[in-house]
Amino acid sequence: MSMVGGLRKMARLARRMRRVDLSHPARSPLGSTVVNCVVYRDGCRLPDEGGVAENIRHLRKHARRGGFVWLGLHEPSETEFAGVAELFGLHPLAVEDAVHAHQRPKMEQYGDVLFAVFKTVTYVEHEELTATSEVVDTGELMVFTGPDFVVTVRHGRHGSLGPLRESLEARPEQLAQGPSAVLHALADQVVDDYLAVVDAVQDDIDQVETEVFAPRAKTSADPGRIYQLKRELLELKRAAVPLARPLEALVARPPAVIDPAIRPYFRDVCDHLARVTEQINAFDGLIDSILQAHLAQVTVAQNEDMRKITAWAAIVAVPTMVCGVYGMNFDHMPELRWTYGYPTVLAVMATACFLIHRGFKRNGWL
Repeated sequence: MSMVGGLRKMARLARRMRRVDLSHPARSPLGSTVVNCVVYRDGCRLPDEGGVAENIRHLRKHARRGGFVWLGLHEPSETEFAGVAELFGLHPLAVEDAVHAHQRPKMEQYGDVLFAVFKTVTYVEHEELTATSEVVDTGELMVFTGPDFVVTVRHGRHGSLGPLRESLEARPEQLAQGPSAVLHALADQVVDDYLAVVDAVQDDIDQVETEVFAPRAKTSADPGRIYQLKRELLELKRAAVPLARPLEALVARPPAVIDPAIRPYFRDVCDHLARVTEQINAFDGLIDSILQAHLAQVTVAQNEDMRKITAWAAIVAVPTMVCGVYGMNFDHMPELRWTYGYPTVLAVMATACFLIHRGFKRNGWL
């Protein structure tokens, strides 16, 4: 791997080491899937009132502009999520999607609640790309955005929201915009992760491309590696490309739950997603070209081998034919009893083979 690729890999590892979940599990009767439940008012975090229901009750009892609760869950079951759905009045269809996951990226509105589905991705570090390497690992993030609450449901082994929560709490002026500010921050982080994964995948593509077009290495590249890279890129494409239409609709026709001050920021997320989509499409075409070039190189190498085999077969055919003629044991053969017949025949065969070999060499067959 090149020096630049090595530096990029070190930088990615450093970023992943810093992304530690700093959130604290809430003491909630709803179950251990509750990662955090925090009330914010005017962009500031309020003390914990003792659980999800208590936080909601306290918030709505002392309702003020800019106050909302952010509840985070990780892979809840139907039973564990039932209490949350009842507490916030979530639509059953959205609840079913949030619990069972495996949804396409989308945004749907149910009354005054906006339900968004994001595909989260992360790059799987590996020493060497093989035909079975996992390059892109995907998860899901569901977000319920209401007038005074944000409920996030995370599926997968990555995509911790603790660092994002800490970052937002460091900017109270942004949190003061309400739940829509959290939705924008989540969408922005998801798309930024797409960009990071795209940059990492580019290193793998550059490495495969170098091996395919390296001198005297026309057949060294494993086509299985190229195909595996294409499959992993398809996984990234399934996560990023379908998100474009929901974000564009959110920019063009934002629901009432989105604060007018936050709406322009979603346009920036759309621009970043468009860049990701363009890069993925370009990589997809490039991998196709690399695979076709590799297969063409293999075909050319096989043709060269067949040409060499044919040339040597033609050279060997001369002594084979002469020996075959003189091996038929007829009584009347030309120069059969001549004293110098044996060395003369050998000399003729050697000369003929030399001339044929020289001709093939001149034409590039050998």
